[in-house]
Amino acid sequence: MNRQQRLKLIEFQTRAYTEGTIEYINDQWVFFDDETEEASLLDEFLHQEIEVLRYTHWRKGILFEDGKVSLGDEILLLKDQDTIRIRKHLIYSLERLLEEIPDDAFYQFVIHLNSLKFSIYDCIYCYNHLTFLNDGKRKEGVNFIIFDNQEDICSVQHHFCYYEKKSDRFEYTLNNGKRTIIEKLSS
Repeated sequence: MNRQQRLKLIEFQTRAYTEGTIEYINDQWVFFDDETEEASLLDEFLHQEIEVLRYTHWRKGILFEDGKVSLGDEILLLKDQDTIRIRKHLIYSLERLLEEIPDDAFYQFVIHLNSLKFSIYDCIYCYNHLTFLNDGKRKEGVNFIIFDNQEDICSVQHHFCYYEKKSDRFEYTLNNGKRTIIEKLSS
């Protein structure tokens, strides 16, 4: 699995976007989150990637001032009541963890998490012990990650040992008591 395949798996995760509608109120664009019904100024997302729903298709671009979205060589002007979605950011410690673990462990972790109906974007807490280890030959410890998909909670313990052989063990525990373990050993 190369970096592009990793990014593709991350890109197509469920709940990766905050979706809502926009309104032009008092000379400002206001974003209304469909899920939480909270309002925020669209200016908070300037220079970030957003998608605009036009004619049943999502158009991806970068948001600029005055309701302009750059779609490469085309500029799209936002309209009152447009539906847009904004990509969520991963918790930094989880993002670093996903970059640091080996390809096979990354794939197993994400695919199994998805099979339990969770997305990496459901992460509400991540302690990444791997980040605190120096570049010594032996890296060993446990990472703690908690996910909330609005229906269930999932706690993941990632036990790792990177020395002569690499070992990644993921222990998933759901709030209903269901537990699963995945272990990946490689030389």
